[in-house]
Amino acid sequence: MSQAQRHILCMKWGTKYGPEYVNRLYAMVRRHLSGAFDFVCLTDDASGIRAEVQCLPIPPLSLQLKPGQRDGAWKKLTTFEADLHGLCGTALFLDLDVVIVGSLDDFFSLPGEFLIIRDYPRFWRFGTRIIGNSSVYRFTLGAHADVLAYFRGHLDEVLKHHRNEQHFLSHFLHRQGKLAYWPGAWCPSFKYQCIPAWPSNYWRAPFVPQGARIVIFHGEVNPPDALAGRRNKRLHYIRPARWVARAWDGG
Repeated sequence: MSQAQRHILCMKWGTKYGPEYVNRLYAMVRRHLSGAFDFVCLTDDASGIRAEVQCLPIPPLSLQLKPGQRDGAWKKLTTFEADLHGLCGTALFLDLDVVIVGSLDDFFSLPGEFLIIRDYPRFWRFGTRIIGNSSVYRFTLGAHADVLAYFRGHLDEVLKHHRNEQHFLSHFLHRQGKLAYWPGAWCPSFKYQCIPAWPSNYWRAPFVPQGARIVIFHGEVNPPDALAGRRNKRLHYIRPARWVARAWDGG
């Protein structure tokens, strides 16, 4: 694969994440990905985003939503447009709130049609292991347009059987034999794999697990919370994760 065909994709909409998240993500990628790449942010507001980032509109989902239905993270499925603003090659999608701590080179060289994080186990989800976590996924641009076409054409069915876009996406591509997962060590969950077990969490700070490349923040903890030693749940304590400041530097 020519390095010029490599794209990093992210997506920003609404007001939850400001432009500083895009700018920090670009800086982390630049430090950890060797060679040439294009960095593309699909967004509804490009203000404040650094010049090295190509900002393009988020394609419309073109849905007739019922009252109470929101497109939310389903917007990620628009990355599978047959023609995504004329982009060609291989794309690595990254959520805005990840923290990169190791080389990204292997994310482009690992074989596979579609690669995604194997979602983290929860005790209430026995029997649902065919689930990817869409914080980090890689695909060939334009190669999976049937994902988006099926979603648009079977909205009620999809919403009935799948609680979010990553659940639908994982099952759809699994049925086609195209789903594969990153090595387990590459994308640890901050919440589940970086916080020391109780009671040592009271005197030990969160750590970067061995082999980690991209730390995933989901649920109630985001990078600023981790850096401040703050959780948004009662009786859950963490010390400040000071390595986040070094890794998350936007310079």
